[in-house]
Amino acid sequence: MVQNLIERMSLEEKIGQMTQVTMSLVSTDVVGPAEDHGIDRAKLERAILTYHVGSILNEGGDGYSLAHWHEVLSEIQDVAIKESRLKIPLLYGIDAIHGATYTNGATLFPQAISLASSWNLDLAEREGEITALEVRATGIPWNFYPVLDVGRQPLWPRFWETFGEDPYLVTEFGAKYIQGLQGNDYGAPDKMASCLKHYVGYSAPSSGFDRTPAYMSERTLREIYLPPFEAAIKAGSPTVMVNSSEIDGIPGHANYHLLTEVLKGELQFKGFVISDCKDVKRLYTRDRVAASPKEAVALAINAGVDMSMVPNDFSFCDLLLQCVKEGLVPMARIDDAVRRILQVKARMGLFEPNHAYPDPLMKPMLAKKEHTGANLAAAQESIILLKNDKNILPLARTSRVFVTGPTSAMLSVLNGGWTITWQGTAEALYPKDKLTVLEAIKAKIGDAQVTSLPGATFNAPVDVAAAVTAAKNADVTIVCLGEKAYCETRGNITDLTLDAAQLYLAAELIKTGKPVIVVLLEGRPRVIQPIVAGTSAIVLGFLPGMEGGRAIADVLFGDVNPSAKLPCSYPKTPNGLMTYDHKPLEENEENSYDPQFPFGFGLSYTTYSYSDLRVAHEVIGEGENQEVSVTVKNTGGLAGKEVVQLYLQDEYGSVSRPVRQLKGFRKIRLEPGESQEVSFVLTPNDMSFIGLKNTRIVEPGTFKVMIGQLERGFLLK
Repeated sequence: MVQNLIERMSLEEKIGQMTQVTMSLVSTDVVGPAEDHGIDRAKLERAILTYHVGSILNEGGDGYSLAHWHEVLSEIQDVAIKESRLKIPLLYGIDAIHGATYTNGATLFPQAISLASSWNLDLAEREGEITALEVRATGIPWNFYPVLDVGRQPLWPRFWETFGEDPYLVTEFGAKYIQGLQGNDYGAPDKMASCLKHYVGYSAPSSGFDRTPAYMSERTLREIYLPPFEAAIKAGSPTVMVNSSEIDGIPGHANYHLLTEVLKGELQFKGFVISDCKDVKRLYTRDRVAASPKEAVALAINAGVDMSMVPNDFSFCDLLLQCVKEGLVPMARIDDAVRRILQVKARMGLFEPNHAYPDPLMKPMLAKKEHTGANLAAAQESIILLKNDKNILPLARTSRVFVTGPTSAMLSVLNGGWTITWQGTAEALYPKDKLTVLEAIKAKIGDAQVTSLPGATFNAPVDVAAAVTAAKNADVTIVCLGEKAYCETRGNITDLTLDAAQLYLAAELIKTGKPVIVVLLEGRPRVIQPIVAGTSAIVLGFLPGMEGGRAIADVLFGDVNPSAKLPCSYPKTPNGLMTYDHKPLEENEENSYDPQFPFGFGLSYTTYSYSDLRVAHEVIGEGENQEVSVTVKNTGGLAGKEVVQLYLQDEYGSVSRPVRQLKGFRKIRLEPGESQEVSFVLTPNDMSFIGLKNTRIVEPGTFKVMIGQLERGFLLK
């Protein structure tokens, strides 16, 4: 079918399939609520019948009701399927990064950094399943997610979209999410196609600012940043979105080596590559590697971009047509791109009768009670207890509690960007039935036990004296600090230290002598070193989603025993950005790994002991696996969940090896006094690295296995 279509298509129709425009380009020009924005039929017909556009995305705007989604998507497909010459369905894409983010009332999960804090892969798979159900309920089959960038630069404002600083952790969470989202058939009515973001190296800007250059070797790229994408492609993801920045002076959208030689060649990626928003144009307007808009189009398509997210005009169509006619882009490249796009559409089932249209029978899938329960469970397992002096937590329900701080009474700070709107800041649009931290605490222990004051905005004090007085009259103060919601470049900062006004508020409350519990809601680990010593407890929520307020209250008052662990190193100082898997060269008297809280750290209301670490073989041969086991016991008085983390050290190598690398983890539940043996299998790939010739190798030598405080060695011959 696909080949038959290609043979019948005009050049203009092929170029149209390679074009993606934004919904606003085909919508009515109405100033007002999102529900007032309908399809402008003339604009839509111009896009599909004149320019033959093959894809539309949701860019900006507010969330729609389910009914409105069905109305507009049906009208779009009517023109594409019933009026266009070749009847090719349109492919709609959306950023559903923690649920159906642009559908009113949808289940919105913890953001990626919080989900990774759970260290529970079953939760990632379940989020993928529910997201697919609820987004398909709207009629959309394509999700611009997961983000597989490895978050090793905490200044980067998209840090919270990552699964943390470790490539293994990112790889495992990404693959599980895709499994849930796509299943074995992303064209099934209850599944959808994923899009891997942002291929590759986007998350390592030297400046920390979004969309700024990264400088890294090919070895670093292949060792740290490429593995999650490689695994996701093997897991069947059919689309890839390009790094919006540049590596070593080569913009992602002009990088033939990475897009064609590595992605489509080495990794055998058979799907299609889509640009990020406006980034083909930016090869000329921003990056200046193309001397004209036309040259920018030719450069991107020849590099390996198959679809351009233009998205606000039809310039790409006109320019690519010129490029082909002038011989700047070969026809074979056009046919390859169109074939890839149409094959994905076919595998989505869009060519099957009525399958491209929203399915009314899917409407009950939105915000089901069991979805809310799964969301709450994910949020509860994502809350990290970082400090608990004298076991002040959990709090007694009889406590008189004073709640303050800028993140105490907002839902947006629980969710972050890509929530109802692009930036996620439209507090008035958030559902009224969800609870802020303050509301959840009141619901837990009663209004009479709780007093509250703002105390500070994000960056300015607000009657701190009144807050201090209120704290003196309470048994305990819960001060909620952190960041307002943000997304992409609007979240750029120049200092990782938390705003001075918030640190001042906390410091003044600490001076009262009453216990102060800090709750952090933030998209990245902001430095709080000046107040850490004086606090009684620190609870890190990152961005726990729409049920995050309830989850935090559950942890504070002991209805949930915290089990989350840090998926990143929490820095102590603005420049203390060393990752846990640093090199031996970085460990010396003048410099060492000294974060505020280390990668993999998180407290519980119970305690655990580790014993009897064993390796199956003292010596293994080339290509052989190594089995590792350890016994874990709950030595406290409460049932709890523990994350058993396996680290490996390759003690000597032709390329310097990290002091340790995460190579396995299991989350287990233990009753008080219960023990469990936990086993892992280390494969040759786990013992490999990128060698001197930038290829993956395994070298013989000594290895060290580390779990908890235990170590065992073995020899690879």
